[in-house]
Amino acid sequence: MTERERFLGCLRGDTIDRVPYYIGWGPWATTRARWEKEGLSPDVKDYRALFDPDTPPKNLPVNCGPCPRIEKKILEEDDDYVVFTDSWGIKRRDYKRGMSMSEFLEFPVKDRADWERFRERYLDPDDPRRLEGSWRALAKEWRANEWPVQVGYFPDFGIYGSLRWLLGDEECLVAFYTMPDLVHEIMDHMTDVYLAVLGKVARDVRIDVIHFWEDFCGRQGPLISPKHWEEFIGPCYRRVKRFADAHDVPIMSVDTDGQPDLVIPVMMKAGVNYLWPFEVAAGCDVNVVRGKYPTLGLGGGIDKRALARDPAAIDRELDRIMPAVKKGRYIPDLDHLIPDDVSWPHFCHFARGLKKRLGKA
Repeated sequence: MTERERFLGCLRGDTIDRVPYYIGWGPWATTRARWEKEGLSPDVKDYRALFDPDTPPKNLPVNCGPCPRIEKKILEEDDDYVVFTDSWGIKRRDYKRGMSMSEFLEFPVKDRADWERFRERYLDPDDPRRLEGSWRALAKEWRANEWPVQVGYFPDFGIYGSLRWLLGDEECLVAFYTMPDLVHEIMDHMTDVYLAVLGKVARDVRIDVIHFWEDFCGRQGPLISPKHWEEFIGPCYRRVKRFADAHDVPIMSVDTDGQPDLVIPVMMKAGVNYLWPFEVAAGCDVNVVRGKYPTLGLGGGIDKRALARDPAAIDRELDRIMPAVKKGRYIPDLDHLIPDDVSWPHFCHFARGLKKRLGKA
């Protein structure tokens, strides 16, 4: 089978020669530095190639976010911290002596006037600069290799994700109650942007995956109720689903951290058929999800924390997810980025162990 056929066949529940072997989640920068002290050559740029994995969906580099692109701008810097604005105009503060999430200091939209200014400046769906670059040539190369092609990636393609990136994590949740009309307007407009880009890409490229980055869950469950998901996000997903059906796009994929169980039914109803990464630390168990939602494609689900323990713990974790693998429609992978308590020998043990269990020679 080609890699595209295997990927699509797995998620559809078709008969396939074997499950795709992906090692998609990469290391923190501090993890990579540790690995180079433990045996990974600094000259090896693509460490994944050492294990001969399959090729996951390749993301087309078209612009679905702010356009023109907002360049990173450093505002303040000392020995410990750097304050900067990012590709969405968010003001952040990063710690320089280790890995941690940014401290988010200020978001670009606080009210309707801010939204209207940002929309007019950066969110014209038909801005021709969205389709600049070599994506057509890349798509031709990927198609020749029979790799799956994806449109949409972090942080520029998401209905809730873009609202959160514009208003802020807490502020956007409050806005569902204090400014519901603005929330609807932002989500509807971002859907206009995505559909405009998708429509132009589909004239030249066979799209296999439309992917949403959302992160609308925490370890306690969804950040919004299923009712709110259905009211605000569902109509936008259904618009994208109609496009997918009209253009024979087989996969609508969502990446959300945390525990998504309560919103899986409304997501599936709106067209989502591939969900990941199912973080074990948030209480996710792909064996349970596989049994509860037998037609949903799953990805991730391997506890990254096991890689920090010992080879026996890694083996137990790999064995734990194998029942879901055998039931189908599941592509196993780690459940997030690899922290710096994971050694290079332990990662190698994981990568080789997963490869062996999936039957890739």
